[in-house]
Amino acid sequence: MKESKPVRLIAAICNDRGIGKDGALPWSLPTEFQYFLNTITRVSRPGNMNLIIWGHLSWNSRPENMLPLANSLHVVLSKTLTTVPDQAHFLCRDFESAVRLAAEPPLAGIMETIWVLGGTQVYEDALKHPWCDLLYLTDVMADFDCDVFFPEFDRKLFRLQDRFPDVPSDIQEENGIKFKYQVFKKETADAV
Repeated sequence: MKESKPVRLIAAICNDRGIGKDGALPWSLPTEFQYFLNTITRVSRPGNMNLIIWGHLSWNSRPENMLPLANSLHVVLSKTLTTVPDQAHFLCRDFESAVRLAAEPPLAGIMETIWVLGGTQVYEDALKHPWCDLLYLTDVMADFDCDVFFPEFDRKLFRLQDRFPDVPSDIQEENGIKFKYQVFKKETADAV
């Protein structure tokens, strides 16, 4: 029996939906990165965990000092890897297999949220998943040269929220770059 868990995407995206260049972030926003870490590691009860889903390339391009993360188990998606990467907990071939880890015993009882950290194909799979309810997208209000992009999504289905708990609503600025935290909530059939 599967117990549904919220599937949430998180990314910082610049003006043309760019999210990365040459395996790294094209900007330096330490405050935004700390917000990202705080968001994906937040749990409602001690002992609970979040499942963090990474595409293979996203996992390999993460900052060196990022792990370990509190309250987190990491699953890397890959069709080519045969062993679980160092510091990851699981290896899955596809998105649905990763989601099942959080939704079935033995982990279902302690898993709160499934966080998706990219790349593009993993985000696309997550956007289509029926449990996907929120997109946490930081709007980096500038142009950057990127080679990886956040996928297009239906802005009638995912609605920008005016305010959201634990998310600052005003425009931030760091290192001369303006950015704004945004949350898009999936409209349910009941809400229409």
